[in-house]
Amino acid sequence: MKKSLLIIGLAFAMFSCNNATQSSSEHKTAYVDTAKLLEENDEAKDIESKYKTKSQEMGRELEGEAKQFQNDAATFQRDAQVKGMAWAQQKSAELQKREQQLGMKQQAMLQTLQQESGKEMDSLVKRIKEYIKDYGKKNSYEYIYGTGDAASILYAKEGYDITEKVSKELNEKYKAGGKKEEPKAEEKK
Repeated sequence: MKKSLLIIGLAFAMFSCNNATQSSSEHKTAYVDTAKLLEENDEAKDIESKYKTKSQEMGRELEGEAKQFQNDAATFQRDAQVKGMAWAQQKSAELQKREQQLGMKQQAMLQTLQQESGKEMDSLVKRIKEYIKDYGKKNSYEYIYGTGDAASILYAKEGYDITEKVSKELNEKYKAGGKKEEPKAEEKK
């Protein structure tokens, strides 16, 4: 009796494993290298270029103020001995205050650039995720995994990598005029 229950149990277990293998192999899956996707994305490159240019422009403005400060500091050192200790202390305090203001202005500019570029990149990532979702539905995938900086899988057969296809289609869509969709009213909140 025990042997027959054991045989029936083993048969059931083998049948269950066989069914699980069949159903899991029927799933169409793929993965996208998300780091590579962003690296090769034309819109991401445009955003990066835009903020690099903006940073250089802001840097030139700040550079002029920094040069003026350096000239004033050099003049201070020459004049300090001639004009006396009281004048030197007062002028030194003024120069320190200007130096702090320059540092704060530089930090504010960097922070502004980071916030602005961060918003645009976040918006791009959101659109890419939405695109991958639509791509998966359109191409009958049941699962699309992401790899890259925040990998969500540890192994993937190379044949499942659809990064190139998705990257090509995203860039074609971007070049065709879908460059940037304005966020909907609900998304702005």
